[in-house]
Formats: sequence, structure tokens, C-alpha cells
Amino acid sequence: MDDLDTRVADGIGRITLNRPRVLNALTHEMIRGIDEALERWRSDPEVAMVLIDGAGDRGLCAGGDIRGLRQHALDGRNDLSRRFWRDEYELCATIDEYPKPYIALMTGITMGGGVGVSAHGSIRIVTESSRVAMPETRIGFSPDVGGTWLLAHAPGELGTYLGLNGQTMSGADAVACGFADHYVPSDRLPRLLEALGEQAVSGSPTDVVLSFSEAPPASTLEAEREWIDRCYSADSVSEILERLRAESGSEAADAADELGALSPMAVTVALAALRRARGLGSLREALAQEYRTSAWLAEQPDLAEGIRAQVVDKDRSPKWLPSRLATVPPSLAATALGHRPPRH
Repeated sequence: MDDLDTRVADGIGRITLNRPRVLNALTHEMIRGIDEALERWRSDPEVAMVLIDGAGDRGLCAGGDIRGLRQHALDGRNDLSRRFWRDEYELCATIDEYPKPYIALMTGITMGGGVGVSAHGSIRIVTESSRVAMPETRIGFSPDVGGTWLLAHAPGELGTYLGLNGQTMSGADAVACGFADHYVPSDRLPRLLEALGEQAVSGSPTDVVLSFSEAPPASTLEAEREWIDRCYSADSVSEILERLRAESGSEAADAADELGALSPMAVTVALAALRRARGLGSLREALAQEYRTSAWLAEQPDLAEGIRAQVVDKDRSPKWLPSRLATVPPSLAATALGHRPPRH
């Protein structure tokens, strides 16, 4: 069975990520396959719009195949990781700039690389099952696939909180934070797909989706913005932690515990990347920064160690280097963001 299913029917170029046993985790071959399909359909008169979804009932995509990234690091082949990221990030830009409507069904688990192939689309749909996140700091990494751009443009400091803590959004949160556009109950999706096919040539896909969407429930994140904005507006991770610990609510205390357990190096780099992304002029500029940062982090021990602890051994007890924020060199973030990866 192919890991990627691409076909054309009723005016829709359909892309289905087809690795349900691993929650449709993206391989390099899948990235290339999506890009090739988009190139074919760009000028194909039979394709009026593109739609991406995931096989199985657990979600669109849990992210990239991070076991492979760890193996590249262990084998001293980070050039393979850089090639993966180069093609993946270019795909994100292609989706953002695509001339035809690009509809993403962000059902269930939609995280990391799953966000990359969906949240840059022109019509982004979530449901009550959606669980959207950029959880990279939990494996000693920093938000990528354009995640820094999306997070930097979320209201207030919600993006800083989501990016540093790797927290998960509901469908309603995703709409509130700018990761999605429309909230459609799951039981309406089959009929929505039929309606899109029926009106692919003559109708507006946005109008079709609007006829099936409804106002999302209240966003939990929006309700917690007061303490999140107050704490996560600080200039450093250490100060964010101080402010969180000074708060009286249990939510802030939990956030402090989460943040304090993550890679000091990764959260330091992530905060700097998010803050700089606010001043960048385009998604492409953010992706270029992410590529430099990702290439640098791939050379550090925390990425392989984080993947080991979370995915391989699953002991949830990573040994970070450095182990404390106080011992992170002051120049580390600038070094990571300004890194120049070797050319292939």
C-alpha cells in the first residue's frame, strides 16, 4: 500500500496521507510526492481545487518521521535531515503560494509536520476531534514548518505559550489562534466532500464550506489569555518561569512545571525564533530562519536525546545538555538563528 494516495475526481485533486498505523507520519518520499502532485495539478484544467486529508480515524498527521531524524544524528548523517527539511519547508511555501484553493481537513491529531501541510492552506477546516500542536520543544527542537510564523501571529502571547510549552489546541483554539478558518462538525464532512465535488467547477469552495460550518465553541486558550499574556511577554525563559511561579492559579503553576522540564537549549532558541519571526516579512523568511535553526539543533545532543526519551525508549526522562537555563550561554540563540548550514 502506498504511503501517499493522490488522485483526481470531480474537479478535486485529492491527497491522502496513508500511514495510519503511525498516524500518517511524513517521510521524505511523501513530501516529494505531495510536491509532485501539486506541480502536476497547478495548470491542470481538470483540477479546480486541492484537498488533503489523512487515512484512518486518528488524525491528519502526527508530524515528521522523527525516528529517522534521530538515526541520521546517530549515524553522523545530518545532511539527510537537512535535505528532508529543505524539501519540507519548500513544500510549506508552495502550499502558501498555491494558485488554486488548497483545502485541509485538520481532523484529529494534526501536529508538527501535519501543521506544515495543512495550516498554510487557503481553506483550513477543524472539527470537534481536532488536536493541533507544535510540540517540538518536547523533543529538544524548535517549532518549524512555518510554525514560528503562525505562532508569532497568534493573539497576544498565546503563540509564545503554545510554542514554548508544546501545548495542544482544540479545534476552537486553532480557529482563535489563526491556525484554522472553519469549524465543521465531523458528521457533516462526508456531505461537505460531496458538495465540493458537485460545485468544484462552478462554485466557490469557501462558500461551500461556509454552508457546512458553524461557530466554534468558546476557546479555552482565549479565556486564559490574561495570565498567559502577563507571563509569556517576558524577555527570557527564566523571567517567564519567574512570572509563572508568582501567579496564584494552578494553570500557571502547571505551565511552569511543563516549561521547566523541557530542554533549556530548545526553549531558549524557540523563544528567540518566535520573537524574531514577528518582525519578518513573509512565511518564506520565517522558513529560511527555521532551516538555519533546525540545522544547528540537529548538531546538538538534545534532539536525539529528546526523541529517545519520548518516542524510542519512552521513559520520559531526557538528560538535557545543558541541564539548566542558568548554564545556557548568552550567545546560544543568536548562534542558532544565524547558523549557515553547509550546502549540498
